[in-house]
Amino acid sequence: MSWLRRSSGLLVILLLTSMLAVAVPGVLAQDRLSIATGGTGGVYYPYGGGLANLISNEIEGIDVTAEVTPASVDNLLLIESRDADLAFVLADTLYDAAQGTGPFEQAVPVQALAVLYNNVTHIVTSDGAGIDTVADLAGKRVSVGAPGSGTEVIADRILTAAGIDPQSGITREQLGAAESAGAIRDGRIDAYFWSGGLPTASVTDLGATPNFDLKLLPNDDLASALQDEYGEFYGVDTVAGGTYPGHDEETGVIVVPNVLVVHADFDEALAHDILAAMFENQDALILSHPEAENLSLESAVANSPVPFHPGALRYYEEQGVTVGAAATPEG
Repeated sequence: MSWLRRSSGLLVILLLTSMLAVAVPGVLAQDRLSIATGGTGGVYYPYGGGLANLISNEIEGIDVTAEVTPASVDNLLLIESRDADLAFVLADTLYDAAQGTGPFEQAVPVQALAVLYNNVTHIVTSDGAGIDTVADLAGKRVSVGAPGSGTEVIADRILTAAGIDPQSGITREQLGAAESAGAIRDGRIDAYFWSGGLPTASVTDLGATPNFDLKLLPNDDLASALQDEYGEFYGVDTVAGGTYPGHDEETGVIVVPNVLVVHADFDEALAHDILAAMFENQDALILSHPEAENLSLESAVANSPVPFHPGALRYYEEQGVTVGAAATPEG
């Protein structure tokens, strides 16, 4: 009988422990985190996959998965709902989320870990489409990016700045990077917007397609209009000739910073350790995508439109880096 009482007591303890492990994440179980990235044809997904592997390998007890998503808008909604733990987002969309404006009905409690690299505004067409400027997109079949993406946000703003109604002034399609490349290759659209890093795999593949003459439209002339209306998140840069097959001329473009973000309630120690893993193992991140070469302590704290997470602040302070105030539309 005493053996039975001991066995019953042990069974109760095991059951209670099992229930506790389910009720309290991280107790006797490996923590599972997700990173909201983007479509498979862009940069967020391979970069996010590399980051997921890095965190899983370097931080004990953490298992991370990179999730395919439409990108920035949806990623921030996933952070808000706690269905994602980390997310890649564009700075302009991030500002809207923090303010509860644009596509966001209320302010999202989001904070920054690091500014990663600049997204380049690609407007992709072909030499035979008769499109030389953004204004020439009027009346054309144009993909503005996937619904819920940061590409869609900036595409609508650029079209408006060029005097084109983004809803009625074009035959509007809403396709992701890979889908847009396939559609223009098949002649179903005349041009498409894509906001992504360099090089973007789907654009590279498109440029390498036989009998397709890739052309990138300059759009840097519209940057000042976007800055006046929406803020200093919009900068200018160039895409060098040779970046993509068939792209031989330097092209002026609008750029927007990408930010790695978390919910404001994200664990402080884990936020600190994720940044430590990223900077101490940057070579591994670079293997996932060349844009990871642009990660530096100085650039990581520049031009975030939202405050940095306390765990991030502690990490940067330990590295001797001063974190300034969050960027705003007024600069």
